[in-house]
Parts: sequence; structure tokens; C-alpha cells
Amino acid sequence: MSAENGKPGFLQRLQTKWKLESLLQVVLVLVVFACTGFTILFIKNPILDFFGVEKGGFLNTVLYLLLVLPLYQIILLIYGFIFGQFKFFWEKEKQIFRRIGQVFSKKK
Repeated sequence: MSAENGKPGFLQRLQTKWKLESLLQVVLVLVVFACTGFTILFIKNPILDFFGVEKGGFLNTVLYLLLVLPLYQIILLIYGFIFGQFKFFWEKEKQIFRRIGQVFSKKK
């Protein structure tokens, strides 16, 4: 709880939302997100440059969606493992795949 107003702070709200046991886990999850983001930031352009596509173009966007986003998910799991939060991220990945599966399995 925040000392000023009696409301839970940002980290406490994340702990509740993510159903984590401690504030240390919340911090570790945030560190994993930060490391993954920085890693993608550094490898995205070389990956897209390898295919020789124009920045900002349609093909650039398609390759980003097909290559970089799945790579982000894999790197997220790797950093999650390194920081001892693999179980948390693996559960989130399974939720994402279930949602994607529901989109494609809905009958009209």
C-alpha cells in the first residue's frame, strides 16, 4: 500500500493482476519484458535488412509480423527462463495461442 493515500501502488496492482507471489517476481517479470524489448530493438533491423525490404513498406510490415513477433515470443521465454520466471511466461504464451485458436475456430 502506498503510504500517501492508502491505495495499492503500481507494483502491488501488477502483483494482483498477474497473480504473482511477491513484488520481487513483479520486478523480475518487468526486467524480462525490458530485456526482451531491448533485444528485439537490436536484432529487428538486421533481420529485416537481410531480406532487403524497404523500411516502412508493406513487405517490411509483413516480415515483421511473420518473423520478428514470433521471435519476440521465443526470446521472452528465454529471458523468462534466465530470470526464473519461465512458468509465468509459458502460461501467458499458452493463453495467447488459445486466443488465436479461438479466432480461427469460430464458425460464422
